[in-house]
Parts: sequence; C-alpha cells; structure tokens
Amino acid sequence: MYSAPAKPNLVWKLSIINFMAAALASSLALSCSTLRGGSDPSKPRFPNLCAKLTNLGLAVSPHSHFRHRKTLRISATVSVSDPELRTGPDELAASILSKVIDSDRGVLLEKEQHKEVAQVAEALQNYCVSEPVKCPLIFGDWDVLYCSVPTSPGGGYRSTLGRLVFKTKEMIQVIEAPDIVKNKVSFSAFGFLDGEVSLTGKLKALDDKWVQVIFEPPELKVGALDFRYGGESEVKLQITYIDENIRLGKGSRGSLFVFRRQGKSN
Repeated sequence: MYSAPAKPNLVWKLSIINFMAAALASSLALSCSTLRGGSDPSKPRFPNLCAKLTNLGLAVSPHSHFRHRKTLRISATVSVSDPELRTGPDELAASILSKVIDSDRGVLLEKEQHKEVAQVAEALQNYCVSEPVKCPLIFGDWDVLYCSVPTSPGGGYRSTLGRLVFKTKEMIQVIEAPDIVKNKVSFSAFGFLDGEVSLTGKLKALDDKWVQVIFEPPELKVGALDFRYGGESEVKLQITYIDENIRLGKGSRGSLFVFRRQGKSN
C-alpha cells in the first residue's frame, strides 16, 4: 500500500520552492524565449471566408466540383482513412486533434509525427477566416494540447529532467474581451506538492493575423505561499486557424501551437 511521504522540514520546503522558481523563472506556458523577437511576419493571402465559420470550402467551378465529388465517392469505398480524403476543415481539425491528444503536449511524438501535425496544420490554414484577430471565437478558455517545441511552453520544468520532478496537471490559456490574456500551468512537484504558476498580460493586434502580448511578472503559488518573481515578458503569435473547437497559432520563430476550447471533447 502506498504511504504518504514524511513532511519535509521548513528548510527543505524553501529549497524546493527556490528550485522551482529557478526552473520556471525564464519561461512559462506560452511566454517562452523561443517566441520572442524575429523578423516582421509575412502576410500570406487567404480567401475571404469569414462570412460562415461552419461552412468553409474551396472555390471551384461547377464542373470541377462535380468531378471532385464523384472521385471522393469512389475513393471512400476503398479507404475512409486515406489522408487524401481529409480535405475539409472538419476532417482536418479532427485529424490534428487525433495526432496530438495524449501526446503530453508534443513530448511523446517522434520527429515524423511532428511533421504530420505540421502538414495538417498547413492544410487548415487554407480555411482560416480572413481576419482571425477580429474573430470573436478567439475569446474563451483554451487547453494547450500541443507545441512543436515541447519544452517551449513551460521551459526548464518541461525538459527531460524537469518532467521527472514536475508533473503537469493542466496548461490553460484564457483570452478575455477585450484584450486580457491569462496563462496558467498547474503542477505537482515530487508527487505531493501541488502548485501553479500564472501570467497575466495585455493583448495587442499587430495586423489582421498577428498579436503581441506583454505579460506581467509571473506569479507562483505553492501551498500557502504566493509570490511574484522575474520581470515582464513578451510574445508574438500568428493565428493560423480558428473555429468553435480548436485554434492554431505560430510563434515568431515558427513554433506551432494547438489549442482546444475547454468543454469540447472532439
């Protein structure tokens, strides 16, 4: 039978807290150094599809549309899992979720699996609304499901050594109207010491796809202790796709993020 470890003395508790603060001081959730700086973002062209978020499609001529649908019917009788059939936004969104769920936010994926996620994300960009920064769907509570650089959200404590000490329980980004962003990571250290570290920042639109967030110093809570450390941090993120369920973002240095709205199971 599992027995609870003995309570450490005050000196050891303070040592644990100092260790956690040092590991987390330089990064948190989506405010990592890998997203800072960078050259001016490019501005790819997307079709104007903002009118209906639930009925997005590619513009084709009537004849090519008929031929395309006929081909789909034939292929579907062969293999419904053929990646060539995953051409619509709903299918692509379901595909990318299936690839990142239970991956410990990307940590457990192999190199080829990361490439597959990137390919689906690139395909989904074709269905992004024309001005995602102005889309009201960005507001809400979002679970961070994936990052192409798995140690990016959370920094040191998400490294191989850090994950041995800190078990991530929850990683959330909340966007509140009109311009507030809150990032929170809750964790368990050494299997018995619960805590969380959070950031609050102000969102600023840089153009119709890119946003900048300047965060206040992070706040660390461990047990009854609650204190701030470090200084301000800044991130830039491009919104590459959004719908009622998922949101994709790309950092200024290319890191890909997948978010799922809380309360959604698929």
